[in-house]
Amino acid sequence: MTGSALLLVGAVSFCAGAFLLVFVALSRRSQPRGVAGALASIERHYPQPTAATSLQTADRAAALPGWAKSLAVRLSPADAAGSLQRRLDLAGNPAGWTADRILALKGIAILIGAAVGVLFGVHQPALALVYAAIAGACGFFLPEVLLYNAGIKRQAQILSALPDALDMMTVCVEAGLGFDGALAQVARNTKGPLAEEFARTLQEMQIGLSRAQALRGMVARTTVPELRSFVGALVQASELGIPVARVLREQSSEMRIRRRQRAEERAQKVPVKIMFPLVTCLFPALLVIIIGPGVISIAHSLFGH
Repeated sequence: MTGSALLLVGAVSFCAGAFLLVFVALSRRSQPRGVAGALASIERHYPQPTAATSLQTADRAAALPGWAKSLAVRLSPADAAGSLQRRLDLAGNPAGWTADRILALKGIAILIGAAVGVLFGVHQPALALVYAAIAGACGFFLPEVLLYNAGIKRQAQILSALPDALDMMTVCVEAGLGFDGALAQVARNTKGPLAEEFARTLQEMQIGLSRAQALRGMVARTTVPELRSFVGALVQASELGIPVARVLREQSSEMRIRRRQRAEERAQKVPVKIMFPLVTCLFPALLVIIIGPGVISIAHSLFGH
């Protein structure tokens, strides 16, 4: 067996041993002891045949291992769970995704990234630890980056759909519907994240929250400044007794102006963005086509070929 093969076998064995050691240590710490451990043992060995137990069993089977979450919690700041929950709210709380699940994914990703880094640097033992650290860090932050990207895309969709939604609400209110009815019409006849937020706001009002509280809750789940100003104007108008139709008309007109301004801003950025591909891709070919024949003629004249 060659030296490189022995080095590869040793690196794989080292990664497997480190992984097993971390798994055993974290699983021992995560197991309950005393009365709590006895109760957990009873529940494991003597399950009750109920629908709730079946759902808990399915959730437990679909859940990720607890040691991975413990590893990610140890490597994360104290408020990591709150920050992840905030980003989940911005991303629309996808079905089946929680802060605990993302923490577990981060714990698994860091171990996979470290193993890949060690295998990548197996022929350079001095750099294997560096590769493992870099790949592990990338794997640790990858789920959070993907969640952040999903939140940004969702907020952009809300911003894009807001002017049309306000136009529909204005038409509905001026036709005789109340604000809640107009909100329901927008939620029913449109699709996208904004319609989902409107539907959730209606549900919160139906379970007992006031209109102002439900609208402020919707603003707290988004980062769109235009939606914040719209909700602020609505709440202030309801407190001062101003007709909602007038507020909606003014807000709708303002949203259309802002949308036109954003389109003009993007159009002004196009020449700057297109300049770099133009310089790097098009200009060299043009120079070859224009200057190439002249260079060939000069070479023939000077060297007589």
